[in-house]
Amino acid sequence: MLTATHLSKQYRSANGQALTVLDDVSFELAAGDTFAIVGPSGSGKTTLLGLCAGLDRASGGSVSLNNIALDNLSEDERAEVRNRFVGFVFQNFQLIPTLTALENVMVPLELRSEPRAAETARQWLEKVGLGDRLDHYPAQLSGGEQQRVCIARAFSNTPKILFADEPTGNLDADNAAGIVDLIFELNRTAGTTLVLVTHDPELAKRTGRTLRLKGGKVDSMS
Repeated sequence: MLTATHLSKQYRSANGQALTVLDDVSFELAAGDTFAIVGPSGSGKTTLLGLCAGLDRASGGSVSLNNIALDNLSEDERAEVRNRFVGFVFQNFQLIPTLTALENVMVPLELRSEPRAAETARQWLEKVGLGDRLDHYPAQLSGGEQQRVCIARAFSNTPKILFADEPTGNLDADNAAGIVDLIFELNRTAGTTLVLVTHDPELAKRTGRTLRLKGGKVDSMS
């Protein structure tokens, strides 16, 4: 489902020097695997997730997602791959503030020209416990409720792989526990491959495998 081979990422600093934020990272995931990327702040976790999801292009190495090589695709082609096969859950929710919960979940469905977008979105919001919040805007929802909308949106496209970047980072302990349970429950039911970036070792233990980064390099793999 996902193969990362000798991935590296460099940026140019203000003085023109090359700054390496990811260095020679490789791993392979099968369909249905659950995988945590852990490490201290600045270790390259979010950079690695972005490369694997096709949000950014690597400086070196290669990424294959669902047997599609991402490296030589244009931005539009990578966006098409993401829309067809990928779901995202972010720390900062990234909901569109002028759209209701229902309309936010409908966005990826409408991009795929799904004929029953509204009905599918409604069903997913009911699955995440928000059947009575369909017409609420993000500002009218709690943090936990906003993240549930994000989860409904992520799964509405029946993705083959879900990327979750610190999905509980902005939530209190009670809401965080509920969100984690929901992600794993829906992931298990759908058979989706899960890639989870987290600084929480207890959360990482719930996945089948863990990659630890340190200074942009693989520190350990289990």
